[in-house]
Amino acid sequence: MGTKKHSMEQIIAKLRKSEIMLAEGKSLEQVLKALEVTRHTYYRWKKEYGGLQSDQAKRLRELEKENQRLKKIVADLSLDNDILKEVRNS
Repeated sequence: MGTKKHSMEQIIAKLRKSEIMLAEGKSLEQVLKALEVTRHTYYRWKKEYGGLQSDQAKRLRELEKENQRLKKIVADLSLDNDILKEVRNS
C-alpha cells in the first residue's frame, strides 16, 4: 500500500464513516479495507483527530500556520539580536 497525504477534513470524514460502519456491525477489518488505511493509521488518526469537527480542524490548521509564522519571526529576530551583539563586541 503506497503512502497518501490526506487533509484533515478527509481524515475526519473517514473517521465518521468508520464510526457509522462499525455501528452497522461491520468488523474493523472490513472498515479498514473500505477506508483503504492500515490499522496503525486508523488508530493514529483516531487519537489525533477523533473528537474534532470540520470547523475545528480548519481552526487548528490556521493556528498551526500562525504558530509556524511566529516561530520564523522569533528565529529571525534572535539572529538579528546575535548579529548586533557580535558587532558591539567587536
